[in-house]
This record gives sequence, C-alpha cells and structure tokens, in this order.
Amino acid sequence: MADQSVANLLNKLRRSEEIVRRSEEISRRNEETTRKFFEIEKRILSILNYKDLFEILLREIKLKFNMPYVWISIIDKSELWSFIEQFESSEMLKKHINIIDNNTFLKLVGTKITPLLINDDLKSFSKLIPRQDKYSIRSIAISPISLDGEIIGSLNQAHISPGHFKPGLDTSSLEQLAVKVSFCLSNVTAHEKLKFLAYSDPLTGLLNRRAMESALKREFNREKRYQRMLSVVFIDLDDFKSVNDIYGHDRGDELLKYVANQLFNISRDTDVVARFAGDEFIFILPETSAVSTKILMNRLKDYFVSHPLNTAETSIAVSISFGVSSTEDKSIKNPTMLLKKADEMLYKAKAARKTSSIEN
Repeated sequence: MADQSVANLLNKLRRSEEIVRRSEEISRRNEETTRKFFEIEKRILSILNYKDLFEILLREIKLKFNMPYVWISIIDKSELWSFIEQFESSEMLKKHINIIDNNTFLKLVGTKITPLLINDDLKSFSKLIPRQDKYSIRSIAISPISLDGEIIGSLNQAHISPGHFKPGLDTSSLEQLAVKVSFCLSNVTAHEKLKFLAYSDPLTGLLNRRAMESALKREFNREKRYQRMLSVVFIDLDDFKSVNDIYGHDRGDELLKYVANQLFNISRDTDVVARFAGDEFIFILPETSAVSTKILMNRLKDYFVSHPLNTAETSIAVSISFGVSSTEDKSIKNPTMLLKKADEMLYKAKAARKTSSIEN
C-alpha cells in the first residue's frame, strides 16, 4: 500500500515536472517568436518606399520563420493599388503580390482586422493565392492590413503542415505585425504623396520642370554611355491665350489636361512626359530617332485637328506646334543644349505657322 502511494506520488511529480517543462518550452518558443517579430518590425519601420517595404517584409518572414509561402494580397482600386507600378522592376514582388477584387476579398476575409487561421476547405481561398506559383499548402494565416483605417489587403503566410496555422492558436503576434505593417504603409504613403507633389505638376499630373530636367540629364548620360539615340520634343499650344480670353481659365485648364492626357497615352514606359511651364510641354524619347519622333508628333498634331476638346457648352479646337532635337546632332554636347535646340526648332515652327496664316 505504501509502495503504491509512493508510486502515485512519483507519477504526480513526473507529471508536474513534465507540465513545467512543457510550459517552459512554450514560453521559450513564444519569446523566440516575439523576438523574431520584433526584429522584422525594426527592419521595416524606417522604410519609406513600397518596393523595399514589401520585399524586406516577405523575405524576413520567410527566413526567420522558415515559412514556405509568404505573399501579400492587395484589393484592386484601393489607394495602395495605384502605386503597384512601382513593383514592376521586382521579380520577387511580381510573384508574391496578388491583386484581388474588393467583393471577393470581403467575402473571404470579412471586415475584421483579426487574423484568420484556416486548415480546411482551402480551395475556397484560391483567389487569395498568387497564380504565378503552385502553392502546396495545408494551412494558412491571413492577417488583414489597412491604410489609414481602411482595409486594403492582407499579409498571408501558408505552411505544408495542417497544424501550423490551426484555428484556435494565439494570433496576437500576427495581429501585432499586421498593425506595424499598416503603420508603415501610412508612413510610406505620406512620403510618396509628398514626393509626388515635389516632382509632379498639380494640374496635369505630369512630371514638373524640376523632375524633367533630372530625367533628361539621366537619359542623356545613358545615351552617351551606351551610344543610343535620344530625342526631345518641345511642345506649345497654339493660340492658348485666346482660349483663356474667350472661354475662361477653367476651360484653359481643361485644354491643358486634355493635351497632357493624350501625350501620356502615346508615350511608352521608357518615355518621359512633363509640363515645362504654362502651355509648354516636354516629351523625352529614349532610343528614338528625330525622324521617328517627327512622324509621331505629326500624328498627334493630326489627332488634335480631328478631335477637339468637347465640353458641355462648346467644342474647342486644339492645335499644337513642336520642335524636335536629337543626339544624332553631334554638335549637342549636353542636356541643356539638347533642350535648347528643341526650343529653337519650336520657335521656327511657330514662326512658320504665323507666316503661313498671314499668307493665307
């Protein structure tokens, strides 16, 4: 009887020791997890552009937690969605950014910021997963991220083990990271907006003169380094003052935006379109000859002749003059000379137009 009591006592002690050991092990794992999340937070808090923020965030989660799959879902038409073109230069983000429509996202995730843990019926969440890669997942953690209080997507992690993100597990660390990511998004967005204002024309949305001069210098140096052609167009609206005088400055602004929009529409990704001043625009075309540039600009000129600016009250004729310069002209030694030559050619074009009008 005494032996049985001793045995029971020893078993209780062993169970107690096992409980303590497990408790200590869980505590160590939690501390390690917290430390890893903290290290990730430190890495991202000082970042001020979307591309680096997402690249570092995804890479750090994958490495620190040995996570097989990590990606970000972004709701289309959200404020963040408008900055997606910044990701084009990143092969990593092309594969790990998933665009999803708002209704589908809300149906899957809802409007709460609490992370979701799922390890069954994963096919229902297939639209949340990037299509570029084949994901063999058995459990998934979906952490909604927001921008200025509005949910704009989610940070997603997935594992091959169904128990890794088992519903009911503590999600406080995931939620805390999502909050920090959302905070970073607000900082980056504010910074990007300030940068946009610093380098963009507020009326047309094109680059301003300061940004254009920087882009021209960059492209000119690139042309010299790789021996490629570079053309510049100086564009001016004909009789713009009369538009303001007859129709008012609001219509004049509409005309500027109309011309700016058409210039942007015919531009390539490598081209630069800027508002220089008033009704003057600059068009920078890398790897384009003067002949090809003139053909393009004459097409645009013809387009405006047959497509006036139509407003609710009237139709306003659109006419432009332009001057083209190119690095094919070996007398041009720097970006300033290239721009000045285009301006000179514009002046000649406008003078010829006035002469033609007088003769007619």
